[in-house]
Amino acid sequence: MNVFTEKYDVVIIGAGHAGCEAALACSRLGLETIIFTMSADNIAFMPCNPHIGGSSKGHLVREIDALGGEMGKNIDKTFLQSKMLNTSKGPAVHSLRCQADKMEYSKKMKEVLEKQEHLTIKQAEVSEILYADPSDKLKTEGYKHIITGVKIFSGITYEAKAVILCTGTYLKSRCLTGEAITYSGPNGLQPSNLLSQSLIDAGIELRRFKTGTPARMDGNTIDYSKMTEQFGDDPVIPFSFDTDPSDVQRQQVSCWLTYTNEKTHEIIRNNIDRSPIYAGIIEGVGPRYCPSIEDKVVKFPDHERHQVFVEPEGTFTNEMYIDGMSSSLPEDVQIAMYRTVPGLENCRIVKNAYAIEYDCLCPGQLHPTLEIKDIRGLFSAGQFNGSSGYEEAAAQGLYAGINAAMQIENRPYLSIDRSEGYIGVLVDDLVTKENLEPYRMMTSRAEYRLLLRQDNADIRLRGKGHEVGLIDDERYNKLLKKIELTTKEVERLKSINIGANSKIQDFLTRCGSTPLKTAVSLAELLCRPEMTYDMIAEIDPDRPDLPKDVIEQVEITIRYEGYINRQERQVEQFKKLERKLIPADIDYNDVSSLRLEARQKLEKFRPVNIGQASRIGGVNPADVSVLIIYLDSLNRGKQNEE
Repeated sequence: MNVFTEKYDVVIIGAGHAGCEAALACSRLGLETIIFTMSADNIAFMPCNPHIGGSSKGHLVREIDALGGEMGKNIDKTFLQSKMLNTSKGPAVHSLRCQADKMEYSKKMKEVLEKQEHLTIKQAEVSEILYADPSDKLKTEGYKHIITGVKIFSGITYEAKAVILCTGTYLKSRCLTGEAITYSGPNGLQPSNLLSQSLIDAGIELRRFKTGTPARMDGNTIDYSKMTEQFGDDPVIPFSFDTDPSDVQRQQVSCWLTYTNEKTHEIIRNNIDRSPIYAGIIEGVGPRYCPSIEDKVVKFPDHERHQVFVEPEGTFTNEMYIDGMSSSLPEDVQIAMYRTVPGLENCRIVKNAYAIEYDCLCPGQLHPTLEIKDIRGLFSAGQFNGSSGYEEAAAQGLYAGINAAMQIENRPYLSIDRSEGYIGVLVDDLVTKENLEPYRMMTSRAEYRLLLRQDNADIRLRGKGHEVGLIDDERYNKLLKKIELTTKEVERLKSINIGANSKIQDFLTRCGSTPLKTAVSLAELLCRPEMTYDMIAEIDPDRPDLPKDVIEQVEITIRYEGYINRQERQVEQFKKLERKLIPADIDYNDVSSLRLEARQKLEKFRPVNIGQASRIGGVNPADVSVLIIYLDSLNRGKQNEE
């Protein structure tokens, strides 16, 4: 029997986007870390869409960067095209999106991992998690086991103080293209077939989810003249707060827009019975907000066409990603379907579209730290937690990695609530909600999105990154200087008044703005929608020379001051409920007047505070009131005893 053992502080299972961020966080905090992957040549691989960011996802990338993560820096080095989305709307929903050179992205991320001190990369299949009985103290906190390490397929064991599950879509995965089923991971990579049973044996409940990807076409067989060219932004705005903007001003690669049509939809409808989704072959639940083309046609029969974006996979290849037409239909149907789309009439498929099923975590089993409730030291992140998307995975990986490190070092856990970041919204939703499908981040999920803009992620979260140790003093002091300059300039603009003299009136007329009737401050003038900070320079000759990021904050702070103040008052009410803690050992059977459904849900999710309890499905405002009254009575009882 093989008894060889190695010792590490942290074991990461999976080297996708979650695993990379988790591994870098732990090793950068000085912990000896090993990251296992099924393929060392596919670290940070993009098996689906070749882009980073997008609506709300760009916010996550900025927040990852603010905390000290790597995703933003890596895409700044490897993007093909960059575009700020939703610029016709307010700053709350502005989101950066970059088309990625997917192989270069993977290569650069691997280089970062290889050069990182305290980090080891190992290609191997983890077959078991290892655990022991917890101490009596840990038992009182609800733990049934304590993690001790992992075993790989060869029989070698790796002892560890913490293990982070970042398994992506690899657990007992299978890929489906019509009637053809391949028992593999994404893109034909080896699946992980053994670990699921070990997790089940440890008492972890699993379920099946499904996602899919479109075909990749030979770009030489596409007629781009029948499509609309999509250009990137000029100038390019970097994702990372640490990237010099001059380093990302480079030639960009175009994407292309085309549409499906009635002929496309007819082919799909005539062959819908051959789709594994509709034939009942697929067990897993797919993402509502990223539907396959057959789902779109069936669920939206009144739509005459659907958008299709044709996007480059990289400079290394002619392959083009057909965004908007993911499918699990048979290959012959795919060929016929794609060739009805303008520009794709003579296309040749390099890689078929397919659906992929995989094991993931059932809801209700996570602490807000992303630790599995029953097993001390076992954390999880990414698609294993029931989410979808590279950005959601990376954010969870960073969060879980930091908290695993904090646990090992006996330091306070990192906590980001719903009023502090999209990461807080993401984690809270995964912890408190019974997500019945792969979870996707959207700006509409954030109640305080005017405060959680992508442009101020550093102001919101860089302090937390500095506190845990991932942001050095130099970067933190740079942030403090930015905040100081912003505050001073806002105060200066509020203090300078201008009168309704002929010079000012002439300036306003030339700017297409309404003349003044009385004196106003420069700040009040800047609140006019047609005015910008740069425009009023003509009547503000003594202004300081400020960086662009400071000017951006000044404009937003002044323009939206009333709305921001209103949301800050709402946040204070939210935090009152978050501060009402629920004892870890509470017995909900002792809380009289709680409805049965509420009692069952509270027992399942075990919220840590009243705010979290109020967001659990099946717990209504009356139940929350009952719970608050019960906790108040408990507190009064303790005070009387004292």
